[in-house]
Amino acid sequence: MTLLDGKAVSGQIKDEIAVEVSRMKEKGEKVPHLAAIIVGTDGASLTYVGSKVKACERVGFESTLIQMPSTTSELELLKKIEELNEDANIDGFIVQLPLPEQIDAQKVIMAIDPDKDVDGFHPTNFGKMALDMSTFIPATPFGILELLERYKVETKGKHTVVIGRSHIVGRPMSILMGRRGFPGNSTVTLTHSHTKNITQIISQADIVISALGIPNFVKAEMVKDDAVVIDVGITRVPDETKKRGYYITGDVDFENVSKKASFITPVPGGVGPMTIAMLMKNTLLARERHRSK
Repeated sequence: MTLLDGKAVSGQIKDEIAVEVSRMKEKGEKVPHLAAIIVGTDGASLTYVGSKVKACERVGFESTLIQMPSTTSELELLKKIEELNEDANIDGFIVQLPLPEQIDAQKVIMAIDPDKDVDGFHPTNFGKMALDMSTFIPATPFGILELLERYKVETKGKHTVVIGRSHIVGRPMSILMGRRGFPGNSTVTLTHSHTKNITQIISQADIVISALGIPNFVKAEMVKDDAVVIDVGITRVPDETKKRGYYITGDVDFENVSKKASFITPVPGGVGPMTIAMLMKNTLLARERHRSK
């Protein structure tokens, strides 16, 4: 079994980006600038955004964090997005999800300039991705592709089963794993909560990508020998014996599944760090795109 070490690979990617940014500085060029908007005080979101700011510091990006109260109206947020769209100093920005209930997340995504949509959620970017055109790939699927590529995991002709159909992970992964090229060229089955015989389908998979959000859903008996297992799930499980009052686990019963898998991602330390690294990469791509105009 080979551990797909997202923490180590994300560090390599950040180092590579830092070298490129250093070259930009030496040439007197403007370095990439990433902005993030967070609405409210959700603990997980604040932690995640904080990790993004730290990543910007590490690679040499400029960063701007915009914190808005949970009472922010949809109109106020849309006005802030418009400001960032028009700000030539900002190369890319994200709006941290989830948003308070008074704000329509789809309206927010639609309002972001596709050329600054480094999350890759705008329909324009999603459509380009589906057509295999150059665009921003959502950071988590982008990170999974990068892990598969750097570990030289064979995907051609394999049967990939994706568990979960969110527009952030499941749907884009189903498209990307079926695209021409590497990683890709696999036969993809997209499963979800209404899929019949899901256990039987998973047992036929050469590659399992689980983004369901149900702790330990994927059991060892569901996975065939030497399968590649990518665990995207991350859930905080309450545990009073832990200092933080919880522990983090994924969709996969790692202890037992790892005994059968050929490659597997840990949680934490697998896909999570890759997501932030690929957000940095998308921001660098955004800067290069704006520079070429």
